[in-house]
Amino acid sequence: MINRMMAIGDGPIKTFPLRGVKDNPPYYLHDERLLTLEDTVEFFNLILGTNLTPQEKEDLVAFLHAL
Repeated sequence: MINRMMAIGDGPIKTFPLRGVKDNPPYYLHDERLLTLEDTVEFFNLILGTNLTPQEKEDLVAFLHAL
């Protein structure tokens, strides 16, 4: 258990599942540099160049809150 989440090492890269991601505040990302899910969505929007619209970002954050 890491930060009250089960870490499973069944592959070369160990990541947490997205289920319950909203319950992991106040920090997101592996190095805890992002404070909100909105920040996280915007970070990846910029880094990956996905050019999400404001509505798409809002929908994605709503989806993450529903997990």
